[in-house]
Amino acid sequence: MSVAELKERHEAATAAVDSLRERLRQKRQMLLDNDLVGYSRTQGRAAISFSSTDLVCCRTLQGHTGKVYSLDWSPERNRIVSASQDGRLIVWNALTSQKTHAIKLPCAWVMTCAFSPNGQSVASGGLDSGCSIFNLNFQIDRDGNIPVARFLSGHKGYVSSCQYVPDDETHLVTGSGDQTCILWDVTTGQRLSVFGGEFPSGHTADVLSISINGSNSKMFVSGSCDSTARLWDARIASRAVHTFHGHKGDVNTVKFFPDGQRFGTGSDDGACRLFDVRTGHQLQVYQQQQQQGDNSADSPIVTSIAFSISGRLLFAAYSNGNCYVWDTLVGKVVLNLGAVQNSHEGRISCLGLSADGSALCTGSWDRTLKIWAFGGHRRVM
Repeated sequence: MSVAELKERHEAATAAVDSLRERLRQKRQMLLDNDLVGYSRTQGRAAISFSSTDLVCCRTLQGHTGKVYSLDWSPERNRIVSASQDGRLIVWNALTSQKTHAIKLPCAWVMTCAFSPNGQSVASGGLDSGCSIFNLNFQIDRDGNIPVARFLSGHKGYVSSCQYVPDDETHLVTGSGDQTCILWDVTTGQRLSVFGGEFPSGHTADVLSISINGSNSKMFVSGSCDSTARLWDARIASRAVHTFHGHKGDVNTVKFFPDGQRFGTGSDDGACRLFDVRTGHQLQVYQQQQQQGDNSADSPIVTSIAFSISGRLLFAAYSNGNCYVWDTLVGKVVLNLGAVQNSHEGRISCLGLSADGSALCTGSWDRTLKIWAFGGHRRVM
């Protein structure tokens, strides 16, 4: 078979796949006879009353000399770990703003960090294609650094995200630019399962984000540059349980809903989406309406998301420095932290909610982190 014939067959196959994909999209659209906002409207639900006095910046954490890329709260809610382009992890006391640890990383190009469930260790990953584990109880060396307790090596691309399995200090999941996710045994450094890669149901581009289901730690979801999110079961690593379509750009961030039955996504296309794990259907899109004449390509991208502990609020960080607080039921923005006093001066790259829901932390390319405290009854919203 000649090269011209192979090229012709490839083009025909590509056209057939595109046609099937469009028919599948139309079929899904026919099944979506309603969305969350539409149903809430029939129930007479109104947007909650929420103002800048209900979420106030109470602390600014300063100490990084480079852009902040990632953060995570400790389970006991009073510590935060952050990763920066300055090549350091900093562990902060969220109550006093003091630094308890400043860890110089083997690879300065860090992209992700995470606390262990017992709060005694932190993990980080980046362009060195591995995940470094640091025991915060280790003695510092003569240069003032904490040595690497374990280095998880096995990915063939950068490590974009990492998360410990809830209530299990020995297991951790990573996502990578090699299009795979890996479940690790931290104590031995061994790979337990690889998700994707050569398997046909895996991602076809870089994995950018992961989120483990807090209600069922065997399940996790991943977001990718292939514009999809995929649901995985650690017990059947050979294939994704489900693939979720809808975004028109890289899926930069994924986060499970508090009940574990739904999850949210944020994308380069400027939209957040809410999907149902059980049905595979999209429940809602959260996106500001474009003004007439605006170019959608110029829309700020969603960099990070988090849900309040009840799921009523969705916090979404954007590349233009905005941080919207969405009412998930009515699909409206009830507050923009980017427009209030003491807001960040640059791209908000990461955010996270404390374990008890009493505070939100945001990290930015302006080299700072900010802690936003909820007032009164807002804590449990």
